Amino acid sequence: MTIRSAALVISPSRAEAIAAAKELAPLLYSAGFSLYTISDVSIEGIKKVAPADLPDIEIAVVLGGDGTILRAAEITLKRNVPLLGINMGHVGFMAEVNRPTIAAIAESIIAKSYVSEDRMILRFAVERAGEEIGTGWALNEVTVERDGTTMVELFVEIDNRPLSHWGCDGLICSTPTGSTAYAFSAGGPVLWPEVDALVLLPISAHALFSRPMVVSPKSEIVVTIESSDALLSADALRKIPLHAGDRVFITRDDQTIKLSHVSKTLFTDRLVAKFKLPVEGWRGE
Repeated sequence: MTIRSAALVISPSRAEAIAAAKELAPLLYSAGFSLYTISDVSIEGIKKVAPADLPDIEIAVVLGGDGTILRAAEITLKRNVPLLGINMGHVGFMAEVNRPTIAAIAESIIAKSYVSEDRMILRFAVERAGEEIGTGWALNEVTVERDGTTMVELFVEIDNRPLSHWGCDGLICSTPTGSTAYAFSAGGPVLWPEVDALVLLPISAHALFSRPMVVSPKSEIVVTIESSDALLSADALRKIPLHAGDRVFITRDDQTIKLSHVSKTLFTDRLVAKFKLPVEGWRGE
């Protein structure tokens, strides 16, 4: 029998996620899977490893919320394998709309019947005094925010042309996936995942014009820090302190994340389910 491998990324703070992993593991193990986890949990049949020591896997299964999915994205991006999210959190926009049974999850993994879609990611680079000091990526968003009590002064350029100067709390650059996350909370538009675009959104800007903008994914966005220190954050996981004079370059990355689901769901249905939107017209049924 061919040995197959999978990683289970489990939210250690959610008892139901640990219980689900304990139920799922024997089903996959009996089907010939070697199972690994990078999470701080101990479950029989699942070998705990550091992310750098994780062997080749065919899929990563996330039992947790969107935050756990974002952490798991790092291991799937490097390996170009599917990321299957089972929501054990609250909103869970990247996970299944309706939580499937553990048996259905196992069957989907064993038969490889899950459906996958490529999700855009962002690439950023930080330049200080003409030298690159850091790079990284984000599935949801890259933010440049104040790192203190005072506003941060930002100068923004798009495609080598000046756009605006903002005194603000910060700036969000979001993918379509991230449009329902931080950017949504800050007043940005919701983008369907199939839309090939970026969202650029100043946060609490002291300016006459500070509207959310939908930008071409081919564009290069450059943010220059002109005042106090700031902080770059990518998916709230990868962070770089910024100083006056630093420049942040944000572009679309060539790589994608293979976000997967047990069954195919239209984004409209996902939006209605997650935000509990009323779908009856004002005239009634």
